[in-house]
Amino acid sequence: MTLRVPTNKAESVGMRKLSSDKTLKEALETLKGKPKVKRTMWSRRAQEYEAKINSGDLVSIAEVVRDLFRADDQPEQSYSERQIFEAAASRLARELAAMEEVDEPTALEKILDILRKSAAIWNKDKVPA
Repeated sequence: MTLRVPTNKAESVGMRKLSSDKTLKEALETLKGKPKVKRTMWSRRAQEYEAKINSGDLVSIAEVVRDLFRADDQPEQSYSERQIFEAAASRLARELAAMEEVDEPTALEKILDILRKSAAIWNKDKVPA
């Protein structure tokens, strides 16, 4: 399918060029970082996460994905947490897929792989009492 948008309207409808390789590498490195757990109210955090996702900044989206990821051995996410995580992960996967010329599920699996490996590193020191 080909989508045609007049170039003079591309920016006004929210389209942009693909991110640079450097930005993509930075976003994937962000996924490897330690998740930041904020103790503020969920509604406030949800607004911040939505703003980051809608910014279109790949690194900000990667931060949301990293912070909301839950490994299989971690507590279950709430429905709204899972919705925001899936929205951010999907956005990141679509960009990665376009840049690496693979399909979205393959790109998403690559992201989840990075997150699982990082979760194993960051959660190994949290031994249940």
